[in-house]
Amino acid sequence: MPFQLLIPMFGVLVFIVVAAVFLHFVPLGLWISALAAGVNVGIFTLVGMRLRRVPPDRIVMPLIKANKAGLDVNVNQLEAHYLAGGDVDRVIDALIAAHRAQIPLPFERSAAIDLAGRNVLEAVQMSVNPKVIETPVVSAVAKNGIELKVKARVTVRANIDRLVGGAGEATIIARVGEGIVTTVGSSVDHKDVLENPDHISRTVLSKGLDAGTAFEILSIDIADVDVGRNIGAELMTDQAEAEKRIAQARAEERRAMAVAKEQEMKAYTQEMQAKVVEAQAEVPRALAVALKEGHMGVMDYYNMNNVLADTQMRETIAKAGPTNTSRIDEQKK
Repeated sequence: MPFQLLIPMFGVLVFIVVAAVFLHFVPLGLWISALAAGVNVGIFTLVGMRLRRVPPDRIVMPLIKANKAGLDVNVNQLEAHYLAGGDVDRVIDALIAAHRAQIPLPFERSAAIDLAGRNVLEAVQMSVNPKVIETPVVSAVAKNGIELKVKARVTVRANIDRLVGGAGEATIIARVGEGIVTTVGSSVDHKDVLENPDHISRTVLSKGLDAGTAFEILSIDIADVDVGRNIGAELMTDQAEAEKRIAQARAEERRAMAVAKEQEMKAYTQEMQAKVVEAQAEVPRALAVALKEGHMGVMDYYNMNNVLADTQMRETIAKAGPTNTSRIDEQKK
């Protein structure tokens, strides 16, 4: 290829590259769209966004939307919010929704709510259309010991002024559950709660449970009340069973002590019997010594044997009973 033809082609290539770079840094189409919408955005402002690594369409399109809705916002506010990590398009949608619903919501508060991690658009929609939060089944026991299982529906509306730093839905559910337990627990009879479930709603609603939260409680409705177990009877049964076990343990302790005492007495009796046997074994030896040394005569020995025999006979008669006694008397005759 001749060198003369390469020069024009190189020039065209350079022109295309320069044009691409220019159009990248200078979004003419976006600038024209802004002018057509009546939004005053300078071309150098768009170039500055490119240099600050801010996509111009993320700023210009929400700005056009806000301008058409009659909101007073500028490019610097939107760009600063984007650089802070916020969602510019969602903030503008929230401002438009609040403006249409006549809810006072300045841009600074909306941006703060968005940067706090809350969905500002959802909060505005909840302010217009309240949300119903259904609590889990709350178990409470009346004074008569009957368990009641209560389920409630809480209608809340977002409080935009307390969205930053306010507690969420979990706190509302916990407080409502606590109020239900307190109200049912203060009832003398569970039938009173079954007859007037709205008493729970009035009592719980009067406690101001939405204080410090990001919501405003509009109403608390009792959806369902079921009768559960007889906790009082179960507690009494458990108490009786525990007392029975304690009594059994004490009786077992007394029985063990009695058995130990009996064994001790048996051992003592056996010891005494052994001593008696030992003493009786010494009697013949003592008699022999007495006879040998002359301290006792033969007639004394015979008299002592007669006394022993008579004593033994009387013991036998006493053990034999009246019938055997008559027989022994006959034998004597």
